[in-house]
Amino acid sequence: MSAITLQSMRAFRAVVELKSFRRAGDRLDLGSSAVSKLVAALERELGTALLARTTRSLSLTEAGTAFYESAVRITDEADHAVDRVREHDGQPSGVLRVSVPASFGICWLAPRLPRFLERHPRLRMDLSLNDRLVDLVAEGFDCALRIATGLRDSTMHARPLGDVHRVLVAAPRYLRRAPPLRAPADLAAHNALEFSLSATGHAWPFVVGGQRVDVMVSGNLAVDNSVMLRAALVAGTGIALTPRFVVDDLLRSRQLVSRLDACLPPPHHLYGVTVQRRHLPGKTRAFLDFVAAEMACSP
Repeated sequence: MSAITLQSMRAFRAVVELKSFRRAGDRLDLGSSAVSKLVAALERELGTALLARTTRSLSLTEAGTAFYESAVRITDEADHAVDRVREHDGQPSGVLRVSVPASFGICWLAPRLPRFLERHPRLRMDLSLNDRLVDLVAEGFDCALRIATGLRDSTMHARPLGDVHRVLVAAPRYLRRAPPLRAPADLAAHNALEFSLSATGHAWPFVVGGQRVDVMVSGNLAVDNSVMLRAALVAGTGIALTPRFVVDDLLRSRQLVSRLDACLPPPHHLYGVTVQRRHLPGKTRAFLDFVAAEMACSP
């Protein structure tokens, strides 16, 4: 009886992508010894070594490189076949692993997610909130939401889901005692509360007379999560250029007010990033369709 099974191919694939038997075991919900046995059985059946192992490194042999491509294709097709069978009644099921920017997940997705889960009771969401660019393949994510002006990774498929508008906001109490703010250049005299992971750094972009103008700002607070800026803004600590979803409720309650609306920069875009465009699992497609529909209703 052949020892080449889908499970052994999945184990081999996971070891290659994660470069670790332990991490491969975590992905597959197996112990590292079980993964090692599966790969060893696969190598015995094939009659050749697929992995070159040392105490410090793990690499593919020539045969392993060729077999890995087949393992990816076969396991992906098997997954797609299972998805099609499970979803024959139109109901996505299984575990959906998604990477989401932290502030977007907390402020925008969290209040909307219960509606999605109610519509798809056979799904279980596994969300990771972080602001780094995750490796979808190596870390086992079905998809990722990313906010950017554009994505350049040609190995991934990026589906536009909607626009993420920015807004310049402060509390009325801050503005009452702050210097006048009639044009973007006036921000040089203000206490700017900054999102430290922003690609623009200390230069806040605006549009004046149809031209982009970058204004250098400074202040006494920079954080790597936009949500933390909310309390400082409400307290009147300073002013911030931030995605509208972070402060939308505070604007509606008038705890914050917007300024220089006519000079705001073009919006960022929200993308749904997946490894493949074709054969997208129903659970992933359902989630991205939901986000796109909700974004269309957002301010």
